[in-house]
Amino acid sequence: MSIALSILDLASIAPGETARDSFDNSVALARAAERSGHRRVWYAEHHNMSTIASSATSVLIGHVAANTGTIRLGAGGVMLPNHSPLVIAEQFGTLETLFPGRIDLGLGRAPGSDQKTMLAMRRDPSSADSFPRDVLELQGYLSGRSRVPGVRAVPQAPAPVPLYILGSSLFGAQLAAQLGLPYAFASHFAPDALHQAIEIYRERFQPSEQLAAPYVMAAANVFAADDAEDAQRQRAVAYRARARGMISRGGGDAQFTDAEIDAFLASPNGRHLAAMMRYTAAGTPAEVREFLTGFAAGIGADELILAHHASRIEDRVRSVELVGAAFELTAVDHERGGVVGTSGA
Repeated sequence: MSIALSILDLASIAPGETARDSFDNSVALARAAERSGHRRVWYAEHHNMSTIASSATSVLIGHVAANTGTIRLGAGGVMLPNHSPLVIAEQFGTLETLFPGRIDLGLGRAPGSDQKTMLAMRRDPSSADSFPRDVLELQGYLSGRSRVPGVRAVPQAPAPVPLYILGSSLFGAQLAAQLGLPYAFASHFAPDALHQAIEIYRERFQPSEQLAAPYVMAAANVFAADDAEDAQRQRAVAYRARARGMISRGGGDAQFTDAEIDAFLASPNGRHLAAMMRYTAAGTPAEVREFLTGFAAGIGADELILAHHASRIEDRVRSVELVGAAFELTAVDHERGGVVGTSGA
């Protein structure tokens, strides 16, 4: 089975590390993805999260682009209700001008933050309601066909930055279908509506200037290692870290042993975390390939975007390399472009 593979880099800040360490790690991960033939690397907009360093998403994309050669880089995604469409068009028009043919723009409508942070960003809680209109306004600026008379985005890149709609519900599927845009489903943490959303997207898809036929991307978690036992150990460490984060966000600040965290993971609340991470491949390269191939075939995905969650950057880089080798990717794969459909994926 031939399928494109890409990376979702969470730009995580590990215990004992700094945000600068995270940025260096993102460069290392993108270089590994480039070497191993992955198509693109995306970064997500999150705010007020002490363990995630990708809040200024476009700045991080520019930094990684300047330290890599050919791989596509983009947002997975920018939470458009947090921003003026004009400002995002200016940012990504600048990126595409600096790094032509390498920039993607995935768009989501969630705040990417908590309620207090949303207010600190001067975001109106109802701004998500205008998401479809904002996408069209943004698309107009990027294409040079502004929907706002007398206003244009400068710089205007020679070619429009391709847009992708991100989602974890049926809303994004319907919007992506209506606008004729690629659809990326966040099945790495919100798997429940995956099959229904993709079915709706395909059924209702309307061809557009960017895309002639539906293009489905789905996310999965990956822990690939030379040894299956090591991969399972990496997964256990990552799950514990995620559980500790869930507890601290709930107002707890106590220190928990691994045994206590494992007991929590076996509880109803902990099992909810396991359900969120349902689409996770952990094991040897062959085992990971088998899982991902079956996952992609089950939904007819055109591309998988993989979140490698190992705590140590050395393990994440190795995981990326092993998966690329297992799927026999080549460096040519990521040079096919970003405007899927009429212009290739």
